[in-house]
Parts: sequence; structure tokens; C-alpha cells
Amino acid sequence: MADVIAGDGAALSAELVAMREALFPPISRKSLRQFSSIETAKLVGIADGYLRQLSLSGKGPQPSISTGGRRSYTLDQINELRVALEEGSKGKRYVPRRNSGEHCQVLAVVNFKGGSGKTTTAAHLAQYLALHGYRVLAVDLDPQASLTALHGYQPEYDIHANQTMYAAVRYDSERKRLSDIIRKTYFPGLDLVPGNLELMEYEHDTPRALAERDAEPFFGRVASALGSVSEQYDVMVLDCPPQLGFLTLGALCAATGLLITVHPQMLDVMSMCQFLLMASDILKVVQESGGDLDYDFIRYVVTRFEPVDAPQTQMVAFMRSLFRERVLNSTMVKSTAVSDAGLSKQTLYEVGRENFSKQTYDRAVESLDAVNGEIEQLISAAWGRVS
Repeated sequence: MADVIAGDGAALSAELVAMREALFPPISRKSLRQFSSIETAKLVGIADGYLRQLSLSGKGPQPSISTGGRRSYTLDQINELRVALEEGSKGKRYVPRRNSGEHCQVLAVVNFKGGSGKTTTAAHLAQYLALHGYRVLAVDLDPQASLTALHGYQPEYDIHANQTMYAAVRYDSERKRLSDIIRKTYFPGLDLVPGNLELMEYEHDTPRALAERDAEPFFGRVASALGSVSEQYDVMVLDCPPQLGFLTLGALCAATGLLITVHPQMLDVMSMCQFLLMASDILKVVQESGGDLDYDFIRYVVTRFEPVDAPQTQMVAFMRSLFRERVLNSTMVKSTAVSDAGLSKQTLYEVGRENFSKQTYDRAVESLDAVNGEIEQLISAAWGRVS
């Protein structure tokens, strides 16, 4: 039976490699599309007419122009445009990066129920922030490594031994600096700490280390690793595994903000209840042992929401009455556009509007932007910025 399972796994891995090579030739790596002038103007925060004016006068990066006369910009050019505009402005900020006195935001996306939308939330949030000019580190702490796959790496094929967060938190002499593990992505401004099944080793090693009592506490190791590179980033987004293990606890202790994803159905809410009760009990023990749990904010993110579903609407209302402002005002609606984009290992921010019906695409992007924009406002508030 083990041979059958191994054979199936090897066959599936080979097919996935072939699919990736077909989707992203010739070097089997993803690339980011260009953005229309309207999208660019919206991302930068200026009018499209002003952007055209800048282009015609030769100021800032020059767009690509199609045979139909449509202008488009790469994300690198959009970031260049931000810098140029800020240098010529009178105090207006176009580059949102944190100042020296503002701490790096570490956002842990958590819930121990699978299917609650953690990876979808983490991936779209990380890319949204990169699109808006922040320096972002996405950290895949889930052995299933879906976040890694979304960013162009096949976990069991491209990520080798000692190339995940495990390498930076392990207890033996093979421990590495996190800076040696971080990989650039095809998304300018977005780096990745990849994951794969190797992350499970930390769950096995930690009990032995606890028994020996001669190592840095497990709950501080993720924070130490992230702290070693924090000066290079404005925001870190941690995609946690669907379990309350040692890696998740390490992420909770490293975080400055918690995003708890929840699908608004009774079974999911009951599961979240168990997660909250278990997490609070364990974190009390961690805190008594010296763990730092000083959060700037905790928010519940409603995911895969169907507004026409009356029971879901009632569940969201119930959560708002109970948790009040800790539930984000915006919800992440369920959309075929998100799942369709996932078929080619992409997020909705990566695919163009022309690939879907306009109504479906616009509705999904509007929902994602609203959720992520609200989180961006929380980050700004934590830095003491007045919007």
C-alpha cells in the first residue's frame, strides 16, 4: 500500500511539473502582467488624465504602448512613478514605506480549521500591499505550502532540504539565517519564505528541546528569525498552518497583529470557538514563560461570504454583535473569479479583467480591495499615521 501511495505522489508531482512548464515557459517561472493606465493611476493615487500628462511630457517612467494606443506599466515602473511624484510633491506621500520610528508589522493569518480562507487571505493581502508600494515578506508556515505554490514554486520539487522557515528555527547546528532562505518573487516588493513538508520537523523537534531545556524557547524562535530581517520590510504576512502547533504559537508570539479568518457557517464558527479557547489557554502559559503578546490589533476576517445566503448573513450579524469592531466591516465574498484564477496558480490581482466577465471580476476585486484596504488602515493607525 505504501508503494501505491508513493507511486501516486510521484506521478502527480510529475504532472504538476509538466503543467507548470506548459503554463510558464521557457524557464518555468511566473511573471507579473503589466497594468493599464487606469489601474496604474488608481494604485498610485492620481487621476488617469494627470498620468497621461506626465507621460506626454516625458516625466517619470514611460509606459508600453500597444498597437491600439493603450498604455501600460510594469509594477517596477509604478514604484518608480511613486518615488518621482513624492520627490516633486509638497509633503504628500506616494511611497507608503514605514519611517525609522515605525515598527515592522507582522500579521499572522490564523485559524486551525482548514478551508477558512487563510492562504487566500494571506496571498491577496501580501500582493495588495506590494502593489501599493510596501516592502512585503510573505512567510509560508503551512507544510501544505499553498502560498509557496501560488508564488511560482512547487514545494516538493523546487524547495529542498533546509530551505524553509524550519532552517531558521531548528535546534541543531544546521540552523541558518533567515536572509539565506528568503527568495525573491516575480512580484516587485514581495519576497517569500517558502514552505514544504519539512516544516513538520519543527513539531517533532520542539518536544525534545523542551525536555532538554537548554535551547532558546520555542515561542521566541520565529520572532527572532523575523527580527533579523525586519529592517528590510514594512509588513510581514504569515500564513499559519491549520493546527495549533508550535509553529503557529511561534507566529502568534511574533505577530503585531492577528487576522482570524472565518467562514460564516455554524460548524466553522464552532471550530473557531475551540481555536480561541485553546489558544488563550496555551498563550497564557507562554506569556507567563516570557512570551510577548503585545498586539496592535486583532480582527476577524469573514471569508467566502455569500450575501444572498440568509444563514450566513445572520451569522455575520451574530459575530458583529459579539465581537463588534473586531470584525472587519468588509467581507471577502465567495467568487468563481478567485477559484478560476487559482486553477493556474494565480491570485485575482495577477489576472487581467479581460479573463472574466466584467461584473464577476469587478465584484471580486472590489471585495478584496475593501478587506485589504481596511487592513492597510489598521497598519497606518498602528504606525500613528493620521489618514
